[in-house]
Amino acid sequence: MPAKRQHRARRLFVLTNRLPFSRVDSKWVPSSGGLVSALTPTLQRHPGEWIGWDGAAGRAPRPFVSDGLSVRPLPLSQPEITGFYNGFSNRTLWPLYHDAIRTPEFHREWWEPYVEVNQRFAAAAARSARKGDLVWVHDYHLQLVPAMLRRLRPDVRIGFFLHIPFPPPELFSWLPWRSEIVEGLLGADVVGFQTTTSAHNFARVARRFADAEGTDTLLSFGGREVAVRTFPISIDTGTIAALADTPAVNAAAAAIRRSIGPKRTVFLSVDRIDYTKGIDDRLRAFERLLKTGGASVDDCVLIQIAVPSRESEPDYAEIRTRIEQGVARINGDYSRPGRVAVHYFRRSLPLNELVAYYKAADVMVVTPLKDGMNLVAKEFVAARTDHGGVLILSEFAGAARELRRALLVNPRDIDGFTEVLREAMSIKKSDARTRMAMLRSNVKRHDVFDWSADFIKALEG
Repeated sequence: MPAKRQHRARRLFVLTNRLPFSRVDSKWVPSSGGLVSALTPTLQRHPGEWIGWDGAAGRAPRPFVSDGLSVRPLPLSQPEITGFYNGFSNRTLWPLYHDAIRTPEFHREWWEPYVEVNQRFAAAAARSARKGDLVWVHDYHLQLVPAMLRRLRPDVRIGFFLHIPFPPPELFSWLPWRSEIVEGLLGADVVGFQTTTSAHNFARVARRFADAEGTDTLLSFGGREVAVRTFPISIDTGTIAALADTPAVNAAAAAIRRSIGPKRTVFLSVDRIDYTKGIDDRLRAFERLLKTGGASVDDCVLIQIAVPSRESEPDYAEIRTRIEQGVARINGDYSRPGRVAVHYFRRSLPLNELVAYYKAADVMVVTPLKDGMNLVAKEFVAARTDHGGVLILSEFAGAARELRRALLVNPRDIDGFTEVLREAMSIKKSDARTRMAMLRSNVKRHDVFDWSADFIKALEG
């Protein structure tokens, strides 16, 4: 009897615009965050490569191995960073996909480097992958890669996941290169989205601008079937919950409460400085709460942690200025010695400090104008192992589809927003605990490892 041929495990290639690694003292260190946490064990089960840009202009560093992961950096020139990243990705696609909160800009000199960089990613994956391997492409920077890779390597399985919202056809139709983008995504075997709404929007766009046929969950294009699925991303729930129960974090949370005033209601927000996050609207609602007598600085305080983002871009400099002017105005009008109305921190915090703030807060205020998911809301819930705290959540965040026991709010309705802040201050403890128990059950039931496993299972076919 001839020996049975051993089945070769499929390798996995992950393609992201930015590598989740940074140089520290000449060593590569994994960045903190859910994506690298989720994909590390996945890549260990499916040995392969993580392909992406290291964030610097010029020649790419040599491939390296970090924590058992093989990593292949790709180069971007300064003109490509200007056109592909700062231009088309972040001044065309980002605002367009977020309901055109800012008017997107359309320039062919940005489109051309977008095509070139996507081709570079596709070529890198094509060189490394073998027949039957899995290639998982991530996010709006790389939407042309699936079709480009399909032409180069029709013998691999290709998946794409969009981390931000996908717009309705009425907005997507603004894009001069709409057919090219849709056909790029249709090169994948599985196209994944955060919410059902985004998935349905894509299916409608595909039928309209690429002559695809089929349903909202299964399309036919170019003689192939393309699955359109929803995979809501989550967090490393267990790690955050374990961190929240450590003596160091509990001591830090208690110190925060003592310094602010243990009897005051602590409202907490954590956001990147971005015009999609609704920080200035949140400040207006909090200001109105104080102005109308719904609460005073003796009753409550807002802590706003604002993480710097794309600071060289004019739109981001503008929103930062508006936020800081709002903080100054509120503090000038309502603060008094020993009672600051708004504590504003413009910096990134390590996870252990962030979890201490989650535990110290009475009310977490997560109110983006539009968001693909928003993992801060889920992190807060995971950190509340005491079943305390109240979550106020924008109905326009993808997380609102899952975290239905939060207090949902339209962040553009300042009067309604103010009333929800007041409601959160006066909610009965028993009601708050019931809500939090249900929220925690949801977050524990489906963590980031389930998310990655679900996508890989769909991609394997």
